[in-house]
Amino acid sequence: MKHLISKEGFEKLKAEWEHLKYEERPAMINQVQAAAAEGDRSENAAYTYGRMRVREIDRRLRELDRILDGAKIVENVAPEDGSIKFGATIKMVDIKTKREKTYSIVGEKEIDPLKGRISMKSPIGEALLGKKKGETVQVQAPRGTITYEILEVMY
Repeated sequence: MKHLISKEGFEKLKAEWEHLKYEERPAMINQVQAAAAEGDRSENAAYTYGRMRVREIDRRLRELDRILDGAKIVENVAPEDGSIKFGATIKMVDIKTKREKTYSIVGEKEIDPLKGRISMKSPIGEALLGKKKGETVQVQAPRGTITYEILEVMY
């Protein structure tokens, strides 16, 4: 099953894969081999840690393979009607508190809530999809319903 991802998100994951495959994993293999050459492996912390780290790297490489193979890159092109879709960056204001927030709608594999990168399947993402500048949206949050006004939509 294909999942949506931005070109930037795809490139970031691809760079991580290349770093792990061609830099970190070979360095760790060399470290394990050097530790193994020291003799008794049962009490060799460097050897044990190195083997564990290689397994973690291999696990992440397999995960990245699945993500990258199943990715559908979506170009950020603004729709003619100005509505919000995947790839949009939205500036909005909480009507009650007057606090402004900015979110970018991205794929599930590239979310980063602390940087305002939210999934289109998140409550806020779902509420925003299809809306336009000037409209309001209501989002269910743990502290109750929050009403936002959309101030700007950028691609």
